[in-house]
Amino acid sequence: MAEQTVYDAAMRRALELAARGPLTGGNPQVGCVLLDAGGAVVAEGWHRGAGTAHAEVDALSRLEDARGLTAVVTLEPCNHTGRTGPCSEALIAAGVARVVYAVSDPGHESAGGAARLREAGVEVIGGVLADEVRAFLHVWLTAVARHRPWVTVKWASTLDGRAAAADGTSQWITGTAARQRVHEQRAASDAILVGIGTVLADDPALTARGDGGELLAHQPIPVVVGERGVPATAAVRAHPAGLIETGSRDLEAILRELDARGIRRVYVEGGPTLASALIAAGLADEYAVYLAPVLLGGDRLAVGDLGIPTIADARRLRITSIEQLGDDLLVTARPIQGS
Repeated sequence: MAEQTVYDAAMRRALELAARGPLTGGNPQVGCVLLDAGGAVVAEGWHRGAGTAHAEVDALSRLEDARGLTAVVTLEPCNHTGRTGPCSEALIAAGVARVVYAVSDPGHESAGGAARLREAGVEVIGGVLADEVRAFLHVWLTAVARHRPWVTVKWASTLDGRAAAADGTSQWITGTAARQRVHEQRAASDAILVGIGTVLADDPALTARGDGGELLAHQPIPVVVGERGVPATAAVRAHPAGLIETGSRDLEAILRELDARGIRRVYVEGGPTLASALIAAGLADEYAVYLAPVLLGGDRLAVGDLGIPTIADARRLRITSIEQLGDDLLVTARPIQGS
C-alpha cells in the first residue's frame, strides 16, 4: 500500500510536468519522475515538443547515474526511432530497475515499450492512475487510435442561432474577449480547417494573434477544403505556417491525410456549409459555440441541414464547460456516444 501511494503521488507530479508541454506538434504531453529506492524524487522531465527529448530522456539527462532507479511516466515509453531514439532503450541503457506508467501507447509504430523493457529484465508496472491520465490525454489518444485528427467545430452565433444578418454581415456578432479566446484556441490547434467559399467571401488571414494584434508563438497551418484553388492574392497565402490546399471535398480523406502529416488537433472555422458537412458525417468531436446576447432572426443559421428528420434522431451533446467572456458565452460540448 505504501509503495502504491508513492507511485500515485509521483504519477500526479508527472501529470503536472506533462501539462508544461505543448498541446500542438503531433506528440503527446508526457511527464516523468525518477525515484530512488526510498521513494524520493531525484529528477524530473517532460516533453517540450516534436524533435526535443522525450520526458524520460529529459529526466535521465539531469543525472550522472540512474542505475537502480524507478521511472514513473504518464505514457508507456516509446519503442521506435523517430526524430529521437526509443525511450525504452534509453531507460535500459541507463540501468533503470523499474518503470511505472499509466496508459499504454496506442501508436502502431511507437507501442511495445513495456514488452521491450520486460524483455531486458526491467520490472514494469502499468495502469497507475490510468483514468486520470487517460482523461488528460483524451484528445491525443483518440486521434492516434482513430488515425484522424480530433476535430473541434467552432462557430459564433446569436442566441437565436444566427451566424449572420439578412444582408450577410457577421462582423462582429461577439465581443472582443470572445474573439481573443478564438485566437487562443487557434494557437492550441495544429491546423485550421476552412472552406474555399469562406476564403473567397471573407479573405481571412487565419492567423493566431494576441491582444495587440501580434502573432502568437504557435501558428496553426490553414487547410482549405474545396476543389477550387486559393487565389494568388488571398491573405491566407501569406500565412506564416504555410498553406494546405486539399483540392477536394472528401472530408474523411482530408482528415486521413492530415493525420499522416502528424496533425492531431483541427479547429474548424469554415462557415455553416463545412460545419454542417462535418457534423452530418459524424466527424465533429467537439463543439466550441460562442453565443452573443443578440437576436437577428432570419434564415442565416450557424448550422444547416443535418439530415435529421425527427427529434428522436437529434444529435445529443454533453456540455463540458461554459465560460463567460464579457457579455458572451463560450459553450463547449461533445457528442454523447451513440447519439
